[in-house]
Amino acid sequence: MPQTTVSVSTDAWLTTVDVTDRLADAVPDDLESGTVTAFVRHTTAGLLVQEPEPRLRGDIESFLRDLVPDEGHAHDQLDGNADSHLRAALVGPDVTIPVENGELALGTWQSVLLLECDGPRTRTVSVTSVSE
Repeated sequence: MPQTTVSVSTDAWLTTVDVTDRLADAVPDDLESGTVTAFVRHTTAGLLVQEPEPRLRGDIESFLRDLVPDEGHAHDQLDGNADSHLRAALVGPDVTIPVENGELALGTWQSVLLLECDGPRTRTVSVTSVSE
């Protein structure tokens, strides 16, 4: 079961980064059919499959900002980033994508986005490939 890591730098507190090409590059050359699971190793970031259109990405960020207030959480007494943990919890840390003919089998408008909730930071994404 081949595993590798991908590093992703972010430039804002709450933002999305399209990591589809980086995940595709992590698919082993000899994997014709199977799955790839990507897992972000952080509690204030997440991964989701969605259309990468910039306005929609902005809508996702605005939706999460509106859904989870920036302040007023018990965890803020510790380090002031409870909102980041809560937003990441809503999205989740991983995605699994089928591989067909050696390629990620995403739909026409689908991409993998890393959701940064506590940036800017450098994030580590583990990529595990499984052959059928």
